[in-house]
Amino acid sequence: MDFILRKAGPADADACGRVHYESWVETYTGMANDAFWERASAERSIENWRQWLDDGRDNGLDATIAEVDGVVVGLAFARASRENYGFAPVRDLELYTLYVLRAYHGTGIGQALLDAVVPPGTPAQLWAAEHNPRSRAFYERNGFRTDGATDSGESFGGIAAVRMVR
Repeated sequence: MDFILRKAGPADADACGRVHYESWVETYTGMANDAFWERASAERSIENWRQWLDDGRDNGLDATIAEVDGVVVGLAFARASRENYGFAPVRDLELYTLYVLRAYHGTGIGQALLDAVVPPGTPAQLWAAEHNPRSRAFYERNGFRTDGATDSGESFGGIAAVRMVR
């Protein structure tokens, strides 16, 4: 499958928000509690991406997106690590978001996005849904291992998480 990767800009916020939300629906339906879905919406996701990609903000986001035939189908970004779920960071870099629409799983897009924002071999950390074996296996193939830090899911809709490090 032919796809291109490029840096996201403010004009991509609506597409990024849509892909982010649709990926949550595809990934977390059946995992997340009702309170999560009461807060989550395509509109909220789009607004978040508008803020994240605003060129005038000091905390502007360096996100990478994947397009197929001019349509955004995946996105990723990494940032400086920070405390999560009461755990101090163990790496300087954290993969914060990587989502690819289900129809594009297995195409190499996810791997290309990961490599673009966290180059192979770069020490990094991430938080993955504990009960998402597909994503955990993907990260394990890329050298990430759980380090024992966990979150019960109270802060993310009942979705328990594990920290993975490389």
